[in-house]
Amino acid sequence: MAKKLQDIPVSILDLANIVQGDQSAGDALKRSRQFAQHAEQLGYKRYWFAEHHNMESVASSATALLIGYVAEATKTIRVGSGGIMLPNHAPLIIAEQFGTLASLYPDRIDLGLGRAPGTDQATAYALRRNLHADVEQFPNDVVELLQYLGPESKQGRVKAIPGMGTNVPVWLLGSSTFSAQLAARLGLPFAFASHFSPAQLFAALQVYHSAFQPSDYLSAPYAMACVNVITADTDEEAEHLATSFYQLALGLVRNNRRPLPPPANMDKLWTPEERAAVKQMLYYSFVGSRETVATNLQEFVDNTGVDELMVATYVYDIEAKMKSLELTSSLFKTIKTPATVLG
Repeated sequence: MAKKLQDIPVSILDLANIVQGDQSAGDALKRSRQFAQHAEQLGYKRYWFAEHHNMESVASSATALLIGYVAEATKTIRVGSGGIMLPNHAPLIIAEQFGTLASLYPDRIDLGLGRAPGTDQATAYALRRNLHADVEQFPNDVVELLQYLGPESKQGRVKAIPGMGTNVPVWLLGSSTFSAQLAARLGLPFAFASHFSPAQLFAALQVYHSAFQPSDYLSAPYAMACVNVITADTDEEAEHLATSFYQLALGLVRNNRRPLPPPANMDKLWTPEERAAVKQMLYYSFVGSRETVATNLQEFVDNTGVDELMVATYVYDIEAKMKSLELTSSLFKTIKTPATVLG
């Protein structure tokens, strides 16, 4: 039976975007905390940060630190990674970091894992990453990490302290069928990165559901897809706001990355070929009024059958982004909470 938007939770992916005019990355980090508090009041289920490196528009590189900063400023919303790029780190280090977070903020921390470097090749080398690892390295690292976070009876000679016994929920993230198959084999929840890599969405979901094996972590498959959403009072206003996002994506196409710019006339900025490349990359982007976004998101849920949606909202203006998050949340199953007041 098809799910209605009102029957499923909605969550947020944030890259702590640096925008043109910021004095430092600190401006972006403080905004993310403000957005997370707003998301909590609106009833979003999760607020995740993604690990990226060497990107002028992204301030979420030290992901675990940012999760702690935001978790401290909120009370009920789950805060986590979407994701930690596990090949950049030793599993023990991640277990200790997220075990620490879970010890400080019980039952509120999620650990989403990806297997890409989250950066370019030169930066991957700077991260001391092994670019020629065996194909089984990532699966083995995931299993090792799960063990560190598990019960004391499952530990070996090396223990994650903090970490052991915290049972931090682990998600596998992906943009292909590889992580979908691994998530199914290990019985873990799965999130697909359709917000920037749409091509294999349906193949990955099919693999995940058909191969899923119940586990101590999950009795039935649970799939989430991330999409881009910008909602405003009118379609025209939303499309205007979205031109900041289109410029950001155009920078990726041109390999000319920069902070998130203010809205502009895209017809003066991109060629037809570049426009096609950006639109293909951002195929699962839902931009428009509340009614337009509701119709198109419902069609997406009908077609995919996902259990939860995660939205990424790239908007230059703070108030406009707050409004977009508010309008989007009103379409979903949410639990409103009182405002969080920082001490």
